[in-house]
Amino acid sequence: MGIDELPTGIGEPPVGIDELLERVRAGFVRVGPQEAATAAADGALLVDIRYAELRERDGLIPGALVIERNELEWRLDPRGSHRAPQAVSHDLRIVVICNEGYASSLAVASLRQLGLHRATDLIGGFQAWRAAGLPVEV
Repeated sequence: MGIDELPTGIGEPPVGIDELLERVRAGFVRVGPQEAATAAADGALLVDIRYAELRERDGLIPGALVIERNELEWRLDPRGSHRAPQAVSHDLRIVVICNEGYASSLAVASLRQLGLHRATDLIGGFQAWRAAGLPVEV
């Protein structure tokens, strides 16, 4: 099979990113900044997947676990050998946070495929959190 013959999806024609986001977001309920803060107070794990430059520029959400996007599945799989200590169960409530709320939706779709059925993401990402006046550590 040549590179031009590789399948684009599982029985589906190619889609644009906007359609892909719409499809994956239909599979879970996203949360706003206040809901994310409340979920964290109730024991949910906030996971910041922004890359280092953005974290250094804009700051961190206190208590959020920082896992860059390229390591996310390995660090949050409760059965994985490289899991973070917080990744204790497939029942863990996880709120994924990127910069503006796009990459986090795709990350949640991947986490849900691993069985993390309570994973969701923050609408508007870190920028929405900060705009809502919620705590940020510089």
